[in-house]
Parts: sequence; structure tokens; C-alpha cells
Amino acid sequence: MKDKVIKILSAVCAVSAVFMASGWSFFKMIVCCKDNKRLIKKKWFELSHTKVNHPRYKFEREYEEGKAWCRQQHMRDCYLRSADGLKLHASYLPARQARRIVLLSHGYKGSGFGDFAYISRFLHENHCDLLFIDQRCCGESGGEYITFGAMEQYDVQKWAHYLAKRNQRKLPIYLYGESMGAASVLMASGQSLPQEVKGLIADCGFRSMKGQVEDMAANWFHLHWVGLLLLRLDLFCALFAGFRMRDADTSRAMKTNRRPVLFFHGAKDTYVDPGNSLYNYSLCRAPKELVVIPEARHLCSAYEEPKLYQEKIMEFFEKIENK
Repeated sequence: MKDKVIKILSAVCAVSAVFMASGWSFFKMIVCCKDNKRLIKKKWFELSHTKVNHPRYKFEREYEEGKAWCRQQHMRDCYLRSADGLKLHASYLPARQARRIVLLSHGYKGSGFGDFAYISRFLHENHCDLLFIDQRCCGESGGEYITFGAMEQYDVQKWAHYLAKRNQRKLPIYLYGESMGAASVLMASGQSLPQEVKGLIADCGFRSMKGQVEDMAANWFHLHWVGLLLLRLDLFCALFAGFRMRDADTSRAMKTNRRPVLFFHGAKDTYVDPGNSLYNYSLCRAPKELVVIPEARHLCSAYEEPKLYQEKIMEFFEKIENK
């Protein structure tokens, strides 16, 4: 009898170990990024979904020219400490006769010079001071874990206050995010922000970490028992990364935010489903506009319809600033 109990316990332990190990692998791939960051990023972008949704897939020349322009600019390094003690980095690019300041919040495992490669030059030439922030765990910023907006929203909030303290001319400040950066900006709108923050721009933002990871697990990797996988992922996030998946959700912020929001999404986005922006738009109780670009994939709206995209941004600024 004793041997039978030992065998049963051993079997249970073995099954549990396999069960948790598979969840750990997903956690390492999705949430961890500082260790072997370049290797992980390279493997991640080998996925077909990310390849066809990246601007390089169709607009490589424009994308690389934009990045080259960013690198050629003389920017000032900026630093601050996050609420949980991480050293965060950003690059500040002043404009001649600046009329506004735009905080640029890049996406998942991305960079400001990459995600905003194409639009940043247009913004700068149209009198926008730019702050390219490095999200935690990316670029020169510290951290080991990506939190899908759970902690990034507070980093955005900190950078907004950083700008406001140095904004002697009291220029309007806008928070502009792409993909996860858009979700972070939307979540940050539910926090206390300086009064100089006048509006938000969210391009291809998702509604929640849970929804985004659920879509990725089911549609990209064709994984079964997604609910159990999310349960394990949430456990590891709580134990090692210091947040819960429910902390990364735009719903509360969209119900309380009163600043105008300009939403963009590509109708052919298979990285972040366009339904996410429709959801955020439907919950938003502030003045809002949703621009869906029919042929655009993820973060490709500015490339696919540059004139329309630029016009919408300038109209958004002018409507707010001419009140």
C-alpha cells in the first residue's frame, strides 16, 4: 500500500512538473526580455504573424529612412526612476518654435526610433518637441520583465510629470502610443496626469494583457487549454514579475478618462485584432475619433495612408489647441 501511494504521488509530481514547466516556458518567452534580449527578439520576429505585420514587410525603405533620420538627430538623454526603482531612459528632441510636446511610447520589445521611425520626422517638422521613451526592459531602460502596460502605465505617468516640470512655456503635452505603448498610454489616462496633458493618440492598442495573450496563444501557436495556460502565466507574473494580468487592462481608464483620444487601427492587423480599438473606443467617454485604415496591418497605417494619417493628427492637435 505504501509503495502504491509513493508511485501515485510521484506520478502526480511528475505531471505537475511538466504542467508548470510548459507554463514557465511561455512566461519566459512572453514576459522576460532582459536576459538574452537580442536572441529572444530575433526568435520572436521569426513568427510569420510578426513578420507580415511589421512595416519592413512592405515599407522597408520608408522604415529604414525614418530610423536613419532619428539616429542623425542631436537628442538629449533623460533619466528617471520608476515607481519600483528602475532606471528609465528617454531621448528628447526639441523643435524650432515648438507648439506642443509629444511623448512617444513604443510597443512590445520595440524602440522609439523603430516604432515611430516614419511619423517622428513629420511631427518634428510640424513644431513638436519629441520625447522617445525606452519602455522598461527595452533600450537603455532597466528591468527584466515586460508587463503589457501594468507597470508601463506608471512609467508613462512619471514621464508626463517629468515633462510638465520642465515645460516652462506650458505647451500642451500629448501621449502617443503604438501597440503595447498605446495600451500603456490609455491605461495611464486613468492615473493622475499633469493638466498640460491635453490628449492621447493610440495606434493599434490592445484592451488587456489577458485578451492579447489569449489571442496569441490560440491563433498564433494553436495551443489548447488556453485558460490553464493563462492561469500558469498569471501565477508566474505574480511570483516573479510583481504584477497580475488583470493589472494590464484599459477598461477602467477608458471609463474615467476625460481627455480627447484619437484611435488608429489597421483593418488587416493580425498582431493586435482591430476589435481591441473598437472596444476601447466604445468604452471611452471623452471626445474621440477612430480611424480604421482598410489595407493596413499592424502599425502600418501611417505608411499605408500617410496623407490621411498626418491630416488626422494635425486636426486633432488644432481642435484641442484652438479651443
